[in-house]
Amino acid sequence: MVIVPEMATIAYILLCHKDPDAIIAQANRLTAAGDCMAIHFDGSASADSYRIIRNGLADNPNVTFARRRVRCGWGEWSLVDATLQAISAALEAFPRATHLYMLSGDCVPIKSARFAHAFLDREEVDYIESFDFFHSDWIKTGIKEERLIYRHIFNERKTKWLFYQSMEWQRRLGLERAIPADIQVQIGSQWWCLRRRTVEAVMEFVAARRDVLRFFSTTWIPDETFFQTLVRHLVPDSEIRSRTPTFLMFTDYGMPVTFYDDHYDLLLGQDFLFARKVSPEAETLKDRLGHLYNDDTAEFAISNEGRSLFAFLTGRGRIGHRFAPRFWENEASLGRDRELLIVICKKWHIAKRLVAAIREKTGIPAVEYLFHEEETPLPELGGIQSSLSKRTRHRRSLMRMLFEYFRTSRMVICLDPGSLDLLQDFCSDRAVTTLLHIDCDLDEAYLAGHARRIGLASERTPEEALDRLIPTVRNAITMEADRIRDAGFANYTRIRQSATTEQNARALEQFLAVSPEVAHQLAQLPHLFDD
Repeated sequence: MVIVPEMATIAYILLCHKDPDAIIAQANRLTAAGDCMAIHFDGSASADSYRIIRNGLADNPNVTFARRRVRCGWGEWSLVDATLQAISAALEAFPRATHLYMLSGDCVPIKSARFAHAFLDREEVDYIESFDFFHSDWIKTGIKEERLIYRHIFNERKTKWLFYQSMEWQRRLGLERAIPADIQVQIGSQWWCLRRRTVEAVMEFVAARRDVLRFFSTTWIPDETFFQTLVRHLVPDSEIRSRTPTFLMFTDYGMPVTFYDDHYDLLLGQDFLFARKVSPEAETLKDRLGHLYNDDTAEFAISNEGRSLFAFLTGRGRIGHRFAPRFWENEASLGRDRELLIVICKKWHIAKRLVAAIREKTGIPAVEYLFHEEETPLPELGGIQSSLSKRTRHRRSLMRMLFEYFRTSRMVICLDPGSLDLLQDFCSDRAVTTLLHIDCDLDEAYLAGHARRIGLASERTPEEALDRLIPTVRNAITMEADRIRDAGFANYTRIRQSATTEQNARALEQFLAVSPEVAHQLAQLPHLFDD
């Protein structure tokens, strides 16, 4: 007899504290496909709101509620306690549930139920971020080991002075405590999806190990460490995928990114099952995604460029800022009697064609995109050439060594137009710096390819999403060129794909200080601007 494995059934663990109508709608949408939900409604919220939710879902057999409502506070043990209450209710009410999935009221599905079930059936694993607490860089700012070694009974957001004063008193009195010896504390996102047997093992461990429960109950932000630590303690590494199945992003200031109605296509392309945090006003987005969850015919093209695209778009407007150079770079110079000729071009293959011809017809040594391409051929220079970071960090020293290696006073290099900081640095040197900007036509095929090369899109990005992205990419490239022209660099010349051969020849003659004949030969280079 062939045994057919049971298909995934999800019991959603929903922690929420507001907006009863949205909670009712969320529960009905997620249970319509046969899944189920256990709800914990914050004990600090009004009884009337809770009554509305209970009444609104009274006829839904796939919804249950935590027996006890906990008053929740950000960063407190109460959030873990509330989760445990909801888990207990789910395990009791839904014996056929194969997975438990943590959600908040701000989470929305970005895949269909069919896709989610197939995703969970694909591997017999748990999905939970779990990184070593002490050796990973998961915590970016604020206290770290103090979260664990001191007892926290005050809330940092509500009583900041008492929170930090309590830690200081414990430090002075030597009241640091030890972590339970047999566990290795992990940290990660609180938005996880675990197999039923894993959750049952966690609940058995909690019942048996009250010492571990007491320890975590006075740590700070235990919802980022409690389940992460116990799952890693109880489950083999091979059965853990250290990732959250919920898509979330944070700004540079540590605040969660909020999604709105116009983020629909972006969210569908991410390799996740849910997303948070969605604006309460994004009713159209919630409605569309709610219907999508119950659409068994929906297909998804995973491009997964969300985070890189967000970083790119939010980075616009921050142009011109850079870290100060090292003090030895401030004092270094390429040499007063040397000339650095820089070819600037977004289409690197065009610049390389021109530079190869310059090298051939003039004998001037040339190095292509040495600050952009790791594999650029360079001589052995004592290790300074070994990585892009070293080349950029010690750029003036590197250029001096290249001048000496080639035994020349004139040299050509290529730079991308996005490297305004490098241009400014070289142009401020005592050496003579001469610039040639190659202005190329940018068609949509090139812009789409460029977006893929820099990680803003992939081969699977939908055409509609790509069509909306292309104008932004074009504007970004145009802005780079405008910034260079607006910088007012001396010795700046430009050739253009749309210009005549005569116009480009005059610019090349000025840039290279060569005869008109050589300049014309370069300007007439066959297929110079071809893609």
